[in-house]
Amino acid sequence: MAAPIAYSLIATDLDGTLLRGDDTLSDRSRTALAMAATAGARHIVVTGRPAPRVQPLLADLGGQGLAVCGQGAQLYDAGAHRMVWSVTLDRELAETALGKIEAEVGDVYAAVDQDGVDGLTLIEPGYEMPHPTLPAVRVPHRDDLWTQPISKVLLRHPCLTDDELASAARGAVGSLASVTMSGPGTVELQPCGVNKATGLALAAAHLGLTRTTTIAFGDMPNDIPMFDWATHGVAMANAHPDLKAVADEVTLSNEEDGIAVVLERLFRPTATVTEAAPRVRGRTS
Repeated sequence: MAAPIAYSLIATDLDGTLLRGDDTLSDRSRTALAMAATAGARHIVVTGRPAPRVQPLLADLGGQGLAVCGQGAQLYDAGAHRMVWSVTLDRELAETALGKIEAEVGDVYAAVDQDGVDGLTLIEPGYEMPHPTLPAVRVPHRDDLWTQPISKVLLRHPCLTDDELASAARGAVGSLASVTMSGPGTVELQPCGVNKATGLALAAAHLGLTRTTTIAFGDMPNDIPMFDWATHGVAMANAHPDLKAVADEVTLSNEEDGIAVVLERLFRPTATVTEAAPRVRGRTS
């Protein structure tokens, strides 16, 4: 009888984690994920990107299953090209929250991700995409951002750092929306109570899996709820200090195939459950 594997669900962020800076997946990472799949583990992408911006990457990964997108607001079935579940951010609340933020910090630049498998990313004048490779449609006026249901709002400030903008936004919006920081130049407003953990929990339930056999990889503060939910959280060497502070271990950077390093340790044919499950450090359930 085959030995049991340590983790049956591998949850990975994309930007700054699984992907390199040029949006590519290395051969080593691809091979390590294949090794884990051969051992019986499932891989699920858990990303802030909306479903339409994830579809080409999932196709490259050969993914036909579920993906958690939009910071947990979307559970996308890649094989069927449909949403299993999604939640939108009320557009009136979003406008109100944006006004409160600007009352505190001055003008910000905004963008939105529309809901749906074919939703667009709309950007107002002055907003610059943090990932130039991601497609976006520039609209003439901010009012044009609200014409269709949205999953989240993205914010940038001309002077404040991401940490400063996120902190000010949390103080300004209160319970109108959740505020998270998902990458350089990416502070976001999303529906209250929605985060990567809620999306991952829903995906795991659909797969018949649980948090006790889930390992998660990430690099930014928006991955903290996912780390809290999973039994083991691995931060990249390039991760934000807030995520490293709650991680169970820190691997190499995304440019150095940090995920592959861990998966090779866990799922090489000679690995045992004892070898594969390092002692949890620094966190409580």
